[in-house]
Amino acid sequence: MKITKPRGTRDFLPEDTKKRRYVESILRQVVKNWGFSEVITPTFENLELFTLKSGEGIIGELYNFKDKGDREMTLRPELTAPVMRMYVNEMQAHQQPLKLYYFENCFRYERPQKGRFREFWQFGVELIGSRKMDADAEVIALATEMLKTVGIKGDLNVNNLGVIRHLLSVLESEEQSKIMRLVDKKDYEGLDTFLEEINAPAVLRQKLIELISLTGNDAITKARDILGDLPEIDDFQELLTMLDAYGVEYTINFGIARGLDYYTGTVFEIYAEGLGAQNQVCGGGSYQLIQLFGGGDVPSTGFGLGFDRIMEVCELETPDDVPVVIIAKDSTRLDAIKAANKLREHMPVYNDLMKRNFKAQLSYANNMGAKHVLIIGEKEVEASKVMLKDMSSGEQELLTIDEVIQKLTDR
Repeated sequence: MKITKPRGTRDFLPEDTKKRRYVESILRQVVKNWGFSEVITPTFENLELFTLKSGEGIIGELYNFKDKGDREMTLRPELTAPVMRMYVNEMQAHQQPLKLYYFENCFRYERPQKGRFREFWQFGVELIGSRKMDADAEVIALATEMLKTVGIKGDLNVNNLGVIRHLLSVLESEEQSKIMRLVDKKDYEGLDTFLEEINAPAVLRQKLIELISLTGNDAITKARDILGDLPEIDDFQELLTMLDAYGVEYTINFGIARGLDYYTGTVFEIYAEGLGAQNQVCGGGSYQLIQLFGGGDVPSTGFGLGFDRIMEVCELETPDDVPVVIIAKDSTRLDAIKAANKLREHMPVYNDLMKRNFKAQLSYANNMGAKHVLIIGEKEVEASKVMLKDMSSGEQELLTIDEVIQKLTDR
């Protein structure tokens, strides 16, 4: 019986894995250079962690189960909540701000489609402990730098939810939440219907529709025309001034909402070219979750990068790490093992494991694209040397192992 992989999952073959690891390593180096430290949380968590954050409605999207102790568990669907839980459990005494990052697989039970899988990888950042626009600006600038470094051209849209929340503050909190979700989905017909249902004041309805349609360089000025001078607009302007200092290109978009109650101020989304309709590769903002999980009134700012979507459009060439191939005769196989041991301290090496003849070994090396082979025969062993062959030019040199190492590592 043939067993296939579960629906919505993928196998990554060597070339795919090589490229994914290479891009991952670049992203890791960027966040390290910005002073962020890696954390790892469990693959499964208590179900309550995510229902507290997103409501009972999320259960239908989860791989949830009861363990042998009859406890409600789930595979993690995202990593912000686990990191906030970890902070409350383990890190409240740490000096702030905390600058954390993670790269892990997540799971959602949803219909697989292009760019969406039931197992997917998320690279994220959480900056915990600062209410200042400085923190928000750094997090946004870091997200754009990460994408730029791996060759992804992204369109950054940024907003401050404090502005729209100020306008909606006369409504009930549940009404505000539904409006934010409708704005996030860009369901303007549904928004208009709901505003009628709750008998929202006509002035509020007009200002809301005008506000969420504002985009572009003059959006801040127009927002002041609609709402007057607000501290939230001042905060937004401060953020934009800092992004200018970072050299970040952005579009002001008062229609970006993120649709979740815990987002408090700055929100942003980045859309990448070449992905079609599902083109969002990054989303984040400032939020309050720590209090919800039993901690203090501690602010956070963060984002999640959709690593799988990044890989769909990333065109980086991975470094060439084709191994040096050692070709030996049956009588010199042990000498080949000793040579390989020494070479592997400096470079990838392939030693024949099939007892092929000389010609077959050379053919194998050629087929795998090896740039160099080391030939170890009786004459080479007697001379305590090896024959280094350049597969492109055909040039051969009789060298010691140390000379081979120096020659190949210098290149």
